[in-house]
Amino acid sequence: MRKRPLFTAAAVATVLTGFVAITQGSASAADGLLSANRPATASSLESAAFPASNAVDGNPGTRWSSAFSDPQWLQVDLGATATLSSVVLDWEAAYSRTFNLQTSANGSSWTTIKANVAGTGGRQTVAVTGSGRYVRLQSTARATQWGVSLAEFEVYGSGGGTAPPPTIPPGAVRVAEFLADCPFSHRLPDDPIVFPNMPGASHMHSFFGSTVTNANSTVNDLFNANSNCNPSIDKSSYWIPTFYNGNTPVEPTTGIFYYLGEGVRDDLIAQAQPLPFGLRIVAGNAKATGPADASNSRWSCLHAGQVGSSHDFVECPAGTMLESYLDFPQCWNGRDLDSPDHKSHMAYPVNAACPATHPVVVPKLRQVMRYPVSGNPANFRLASGNGYSMHGDFFNAWPVEEMARRVNDCIRIIVKCGTNGRP
Repeated sequence: MRKRPLFTAAAVATVLTGFVAITQGSASAADGLLSANRPATASSLESAAFPASNAVDGNPGTRWSSAFSDPQWLQVDLGATATLSSVVLDWEAAYSRTFNLQTSANGSSWTTIKANVAGTGGRQTVAVTGSGRYVRLQSTARATQWGVSLAEFEVYGSGGGTAPPPTIPPGAVRVAEFLADCPFSHRLPDDPIVFPNMPGASHMHSFFGSTVTNANSTVNDLFNANSNCNPSIDKSSYWIPTFYNGNTPVEPTTGIFYYLGEGVRDDLIAQAQPLPFGLRIVAGNAKATGPADASNSRWSCLHAGQVGSSHDFVECPAGTMLESYLDFPQCWNGRDLDSPDHKSHMAYPVNAACPATHPVVVPKLRQVMRYPVSGNPANFRLASGNGYSMHGDFFNAWPVEEMARRVNDCIRIIVKCGTNGRP
């Protein structure tokens, strides 16, 4: 598997300035962006992580990538006949050396409106004259040994169809949320984010979701393996330090992973982007030396709110359970799937907005664990230490289309969805 190339400076600049606004600014003010979130198909995919839909999702942090051969094509259905003025291609490092642009009224008979165009890489604008419902990029020769890859395929002009916004069902609960319920799977002293390819290098972790996670796991390993989550289509892996009562490991009754819009203003929730496939995040502080170092995690008691919450273990009444809550950051830098400290590519909101360094709003992951223990916490500990050392690791392997659907149908319109991603 090839290493993902770095994004172009143009793509990063697009993220930092805003998605659609900057995109539209590259065309005539009289022209509209017609291709955004329209149905897209392609001749091939490098893998399921790089579908055609990525090229029209308005997110330069995702991409379509083809198989490593010539020729290749990518096309978009504008929904109705449109008059075209320009096509903007935001190339990933693997670009097309020569290509044609074509239109079609029916998706089967094609007319070439621009032939033998030289690919430049980076962000390339091509003026065109023509009309059609379907627009196709036909790559005739690759510029690299890899396939052809586009962060964005933008078609400008007038006409086309209008994609209806998601509807809010009657009686829907107005909370931006979907979730995955993932039981305990297995324990290993492994951490494929912090200690990749180093079996046994970590303290003991309890794993949820993917049933195969170990020190050597890659995102494709997770994607192609089984998951115990509800929904089972969530192939992600989640892991936490193992909890002990004395020297006896105690696993949560289940792990509940909420994906939330809360934390930023409603207008920013409406701009939320899907968590990118392969994203890795570590939240919490495994090296915390005191409660003050654990600002994003807390402990409480299920059905015993009178106890209150704390960054360290609390004493829960008999018949209740000890709960752990941990919030992950929801602001992404729009570029990196990981960082050297596994945290710097993400950030928490400030004043209900994402900082300029991390401008991309994504769903906030909230990890909730419920342990079947109560009483004096003197013998409780985590594999990483005291309760305030609680932390969580997330390796995103949701199918791209499923994550995008849930963000569109649940998060952006502020609707509470179940494990099936529907209200």
